[in-house]
Amino acid sequence: MVASCSTSSLSFGAARISSGKSSKKRISSLSSSSSSSSSSSQQRVMMTGRAQQQRVKAMAIADTDAEIDFAKYVKEKNAAIEQALSDSVPTIYPERLHESMRYSLLAGGKRIRPCLAIAACEMVGGKQEVVMPTACALEMIHTMSLIHDDLPMMDNDDFRRGVPTNHKVYGEEMAILAGDALLSHAFEYIARETKGVEAEKILRVIADVGKCVGSEGLVGGQVVDIESEGLAMEGKPVSLETLKYIHAHKTGALLETAVVSGAILGGGTEEDIERLGKYAYDIGLAFQVVDDILDCTATSEELGKTAGKDVAVGKATYPSLLGLEESQRIADELIKSAKEQLSVYDQKKAAPLIGLADYIKNRKN
Repeated sequence: MVASCSTSSLSFGAARISSGKSSKKRISSLSSSSSSSSSSSQQRVMMTGRAQQQRVKAMAIADTDAEIDFAKYVKEKNAAIEQALSDSVPTIYPERLHESMRYSLLAGGKRIRPCLAIAACEMVGGKQEVVMPTACALEMIHTMSLIHDDLPMMDNDDFRRGVPTNHKVYGEEMAILAGDALLSHAFEYIARETKGVEAEKILRVIADVGKCVGSEGLVGGQVVDIESEGLAMEGKPVSLETLKYIHAHKTGALLETAVVSGAILGGGTEEDIERLGKYAYDIGLAFQVVDDILDCTATSEELGKTAGKDVAVGKATYPSLLGLEESQRIADELIKSAKEQLSVYDQKKAAPLIGLADYIKNRKN
């Protein structure tokens, strides 16, 4: 833009010089004009640059504010979630089995899935107590997947959420059975404890939860993950489409079901359910992309589990296929897409879901 202005001024000066009328004065005047024009253009570029910087800074502040709001929301909800989880699995006979179930279920964690279900339910006009049984059930299923994933014949991890894994405390047999018990209890809990909702909606949620954890969901993703392990070391790299399938099913399916279940039980329309399903798909995939990045960049202490494990066993990850920079760009685009799905809602009501998206983008463990 500056070069274009300068070139135009000089051409005009050359034409005037050829006419022989006060050439020196005009050249001096045109030179001054060109300098002034160039200076003005540079100032405009600088102002544009400052405006862009201010916009980026404003966006960063907005993201931080959204994360802070989400942190407050989680803190407010977690007390009720923790109590509900504890109540959902009492210590009854056989005690050791239920102790094993409770050990992993109540071992802390971010409780993202219960918070997603509650936030979606409340955003479409529902109440927390309506969705809480499903929120607990989803955390039971998530916990089951972690217990089984940590077993020696699977990922063989010694630590989860900063404490010894279930099989390290209770033995492999009990860990397997505790996971099985949590899975079956989850469906019973939704059916028995959900109150004030039409049976048809409860049945729809149970069907969705069943699909998300089975061969078309979590288990299917886990199988493809196992089959893909080590292929790169054999000169058979996993495709990006296969990796996306693994992440969308192994991790994303349960997150998506949490949001959709909340919308169904909260009385959302079919349009709400579809829109929130797209939001959840994006954050579910983004969550796993960020997880892949953290496996390369964070320490075991920061993660609360063994860092660098994926690389060590030859698992396909976004960084291993695309590099860290491109992986971060993809995560950012997914979060942007997810937040766009929420633009049609009251932003105050949507704040927890917006904040969760920013939390996933910037999380450290």
